[in-house]
Amino acid sequence: MIRIGPAGWSYDDWAGVVYPKPKPRGFDPLAFLAGYFDALELNTSFYRPISRRNAELWVERTDFNPDFRFTAKLWRRFTHERGEAWTADEVHQTREGLDAIHEAGRLGAVLVQFPWSFRNDEENRDWLDALVSEFSDWPLALEVRHESWNEPDVFAELAERGVGFVNIDQPLFQSSLGPSARVTSSVGYVRVHGRNYRNWFRKTASAMERYDYLYTAKELKPWTERTKEMAAHPRVSDVYVVTNNHVRGKGVVNAMMLQTMLTGRKVHAPETLLREYRDTLGPYVLPPEAETSEAPGASPAG
Repeated sequence: MIRIGPAGWSYDDWAGVVYPKPKPRGFDPLAFLAGYFDALELNTSFYRPISRRNAELWVERTDFNPDFRFTAKLWRRFTHERGEAWTADEVHQTREGLDAIHEAGRLGAVLVQFPWSFRNDEENRDWLDALVSEFSDWPLALEVRHESWNEPDVFAELAERGVGFVNIDQPLFQSSLGPSARVTSSVGYVRVHGRNYRNWFRKTASAMERYDYLYTAKELKPWTERTKEMAAHPRVSDVYVVTNNHVRGKGVVNAMMLQTMLTGRKVHAPETLLREYRDTLGPYVLPPEAETSEAPGASPAG
């Protein structure tokens, strides 16, 4: 199954763009998105471990959509803070929430995302090997961004250990990993980050500046072909396509475009989003009248 969705759901600049403003009483943004998408990538798990209680509540709030799955970024302690070995307590903290989602059958993948500076050398290979061993019971998907990892032996080892490979769209500079449709496990994974060349490697750029990009249909089309290719692979059971260009809901727009481009069927969209991106979204979504009476997200959104 191909599951598409945005990265994260809690952004201040989504008010009045993705979500209604003011929000109705009892409005649930997570349930709202689960009415439109079958996947959502957790960002908060990258910044700090999530509690079991929060994880259980997230599962409960999305139960109305049986096809819905979470993917989750592994805590940055394991990928970006590598000055010293992790501790058993840090592993326990990380497992607490993600195990709850996994036990509920809603954990599609755990994203092991390393920065561009994480290159293919002996020290980093050892770190990665230990990390995969530590969390081997989870459906892991590795995201690396440096071209040095584009080696047959890397892919062979990932396949042997059942670790997925994340195919990414990012601004291409020297030694940047390019687009691919690589499959190394039962989980296929695509992440599109935008192509904001101006700010991608600018040290003073904020996340808002770095991920501020809206893909055109022409730019997305090759990714629909790659996604179909991955889904057709005999090893693959699920493909996750995550749009990480979150600024002002642009990732939500592109996720909806991808849904239609992959299925040939127009989708529902929030009226606020359609007003903001009418020219871009128009060919891919149902008219607002149909949205009012049929939108899958209407009821759970409260």
